[in-house]
Amino acid sequence: MIEFNPYAYEIHEDPYPIYARLRSEAPVYRNEELDFWALARHADVLAAFKDVKRFSNRFGVSIDPSSYGPHARIGTSFLAMDPPEHTRMRGLVSRSFTPRRVREMEPRIRAIAVQRLDRLVGAGSFDVIGEFAGKLPMDVISEMLGVPEADRDELRTWADLLVHREEGMMDVPREGAAAFRKILDYFTELIAERRKKPGGDLLSALLEPACAEDRLTDKELLGFCNLMIVAGNETTTKLIANALYWLDRTPTQRARIASGQATKSQWVEETLRFDNSTQMLVRTLAEDVPLGGTTLEKGGRALLLVGSANRDERVFPRADEYDLTRDCTRMLSFGQGTHFCLGASLARLEGAVSLDEWWKRFPDYHVDLDGVVRVHSVNVRGFAKLPVRV
Repeated sequence: MIEFNPYAYEIHEDPYPIYARLRSEAPVYRNEELDFWALARHADVLAAFKDVKRFSNRFGVSIDPSSYGPHARIGTSFLAMDPPEHTRMRGLVSRSFTPRRVREMEPRIRAIAVQRLDRLVGAGSFDVIGEFAGKLPMDVISEMLGVPEADRDELRTWADLLVHREEGMMDVPREGAAAFRKILDYFTELIAERRKKPGGDLLSALLEPACAEDRLTDKELLGFCNLMIVAGNETTTKLIANALYWLDRTPTQRARIASGQATKSQWVEETLRFDNSTQMLVRTLAEDVPLGGTTLEKGGRALLLVGSANRDERVFPRADEYDLTRDCTRMLSFGQGTHFCLGASLARLEGAVSLDEWWKRFPDYHVDLDGVVRVHSVNVRGFAKLPVRV
């Protein structure tokens, strides 16, 4: 019987063979030591995403002890809510993420990408994360929230500390917990400033008395800001870098981009399916759930293996091939149902614009594999360093 431990960071080099064995051996995997069930097949993960009554978010979406349960010390905003509380809070913030609003952001996102990339022309070599992929998403989110440019590098450092784990670490480390408190302290001050002197940013809009009959509390605002800075930044950073990495490793797909047979949006979509940033999310079982001859008991934890579902051959033929012309409409990288990712349209736009502007300048780039460093995280897959030659 295969042993699956999400804290065994060596699997982050390539977890997909392990996922394949999990999908083939049984519909449900049980880890007694860490006390969770794992769902690896596309149909089961999709059904769990849609079933908010039995698969609850109320205790959070991370298996980390500090982030899970009714007394979690590391908050996750409305991700850790079920309807109707989730519905209420999502409704208050969602108007800034409508497809129309996101489309209107394209010129500014493109301008940021141009500014960041033009500085790198002629550099010869550099780290994609440190110079571009880690900068652009933070710029976009920070402009939305009204964070001054001078504060963004520090915020990104705190966000990195919050998701990073050293080998053998099975919870948010002391440095990560301290970084979380710094993020909350920072936005507590920023909220106070915006109350005195509102601007044209999203944070100011959420503080306006007329923005809705029901307003967010300070605690809810802080949770939302933390979510934006961490989840809204980290996942898009990983998306951009993963896309560059896999195209360089797959010459046939690189040729499709070069010839125009595949679009930058297709490049984004297949990367999201093939090697997505968020590999797994936890749910709490609100009822007994029969599945595959086993009963997932009420009160237990179900780990939804998104990365595995996206490689399920039942849905994606030749699933282990990186193919930019593939139909990715059934991928689950942004979830499904009530908790479908609020920032999905924004992440897709940032990815497509970033890759478009990158390709205009660096079509002949190559990844320096000897210098690649992966992130150690229980659920985030991507790079801490991705050196390239251009």
